[in-house]
Amino acid sequence: MQFRTQIPIFKSNNPIDYNSKVLSIGSCFAENMAEKFDYFKFQNETNPFGIIFNPVSIEKLFDRVSKQELFEEKDVFFHNERWHSYEVHSDLSNSDRQELLETLNKAITETYKQIKEATHIIITFGTSWIYRNLEKDEIVANCHKVPQKQFSKELLSAEVIQKSIQNTVSTIQTLNPNINFIFTISPVRHIKDGFIENQLSKSHLFTALHQVLKTHNSKLITHNYFPSYEIMMDELRDYRFYNEDMLHPNQIAIDYIWKLFSENNVSENSISVMKEVDEIQKSLRHRSFNPESEQHKKFLANLQQKMKKVEEKWPHIVF
Repeated sequence: MQFRTQIPIFKSNNPIDYNSKVLSIGSCFAENMAEKFDYFKFQNETNPFGIIFNPVSIEKLFDRVSKQELFEEKDVFFHNERWHSYEVHSDLSNSDRQELLETLNKAITETYKQIKEATHIIITFGTSWIYRNLEKDEIVANCHKVPQKQFSKELLSAEVIQKSIQNTVSTIQTLNPNINFIFTISPVRHIKDGFIENQLSKSHLFTALHQVLKTHNSKLITHNYFPSYEIMMDELRDYRFYNEDMLHPNQIAIDYIWKLFSENNVSENSISVMKEVDEIQKSLRHRSFNPESEQHKKFLANLQQKMKKVEEKWPHIVF
């Protein structure tokens, strides 16, 4: 008797390996996956502009990067003793305006270079709900705790999202026609919008994204969809796989979703390297009861040899 279902996942035709350069953009779940890439020492860059939830704000940032359109003083504002930009996450906010502009413009130039060099880009969409600044009539990526009365809240239609995703794809392809896309919908539920409203939001993302994947007909690029939302909602439907807020996947869930991701999107010849890296990482976290013992000294010497072997083979790996 079968007590659970398993989501079918298609293997990538262009899997990630240790020569790949990966850029991850999007919601907080993108950060969860990026931590795994970092742990296993892949060449990975994540959210240079912080966590971005909605597809229009992601499109706007890629458009700015592609044009290398630097941030100016008019693009930032002062609130609660800090300078912010409506286009990026509050993690980048700064008490000094010039430092903020320098940080943002460094992110522009570095992201431009990363897109040009990347082999894979992973984009995770979080929500269809957006906030529009009434004064500028512009969709913002983050409200930065500015009073609610300065914004209108809207649900993006599937048609608008579809066009936005297509624009994002086209913009990135202009810079790097050979890049491989991996799209996913964040499994984090935005219950602050309401239970029904969250389902509406996710359904618009699904409809739009799958329409783009269905209609896109480019032989130069592989469009992949990874069903992280479906895995969380179906295979991991029990609340024991959630954090205390009952919204975010806990570490067990993240580990499980990563396992399925790596089995289908990481090359088979990289699995053995991942095992070596994992063994070293666990050894580095080991704490000896007797650091001065001969046994521990041998353990450290053996660990150094393992690290040297991996680092010599893969120069980008540094433990």
